[in-house]
Amino acid sequence: MGLKDWFGLEGKRALVTGASRGLGREMALALAEAGADVIITGRTQETLDATVAEIRALGRQGWGVVADMARADLCEAACTTILKEYGPVDILINNVGNRIASMPIVEETLETWQESLDMNLTSCFLGTKIFGAAMLERGQGGRIINIASMSGLIANRGIGGRDYETGKAAVIHFTRCAAADWAPHGVTVNAICPGLFMTDTNRGWNERRPDVIDAIVAHIPMGRPGNPPEIAGLALYLASPAASYVTGAAYVIDGGYTLW
Repeated sequence: MGLKDWFGLEGKRALVTGASRGLGREMALALAEAGADVIITGRTQETLDATVAEIRALGRQGWGVVADMARADLCEAACTTILKEYGPVDILINNVGNRIASMPIVEETLETWQESLDMNLTSCFLGTKIFGAAMLERGQGGRIINIASMSGLIANRGIGGRDYETGKAAVIHFTRCAAADWAPHGVTVNAICPGLFMTDTNRGWNERRPDVIDAIVAHIPMGRPGNPPEIAGLALYLASPAASYVTGAAYVIDGGYTLW
């Protein structure tokens, strides 16, 4: 096999959740450029349409599904509908997630805690369960990539909302558990743990809490945040035949932040 074979995704169908913008968009476009047809979900029709147009401009089929994957009931319904309407997928990237708020543990409400866990952990569980079941039934293997965070490995400085760190840590361990269960069936399950990337969400954090962003950048050995396209190569690798012997891994991509 040559490099094009190792990293080519021709004939594959992928689903990337929360992919109308940010890191999800970059990963979806990378898969499409490598030859996959791509389904994406998002909450806003306008941004979905724009990203689907970019996928189709690469010569691949693309579909956008409006869905709030952060709500467990809506996430489950969306996954079931996508599976029924678009058939099994070969590649799943569970990308939905966000830090909802920054507050001390003693001030956090149960509602906020549950909302965060539903967004960051339950959405990952439901996508993996529903599409993983279809992969197992089809018997042709598959790739599942869960987007965790460096925050699942550390407690971030100067910020509250520890629900986020907790949820992302659970995503990493859930990834290992699913990988162990499904390795005999050719379904690999891996996690990507991004550090600070300047997505729209983090630009918003920079406007509200520039002290937090500045503190993170000050502790990145590379001296800068990541640019969203820099995640694309890692996602492509884990989705491709090149990663056929990789499962249960959690890849950190953070400019060295967690080294110190």
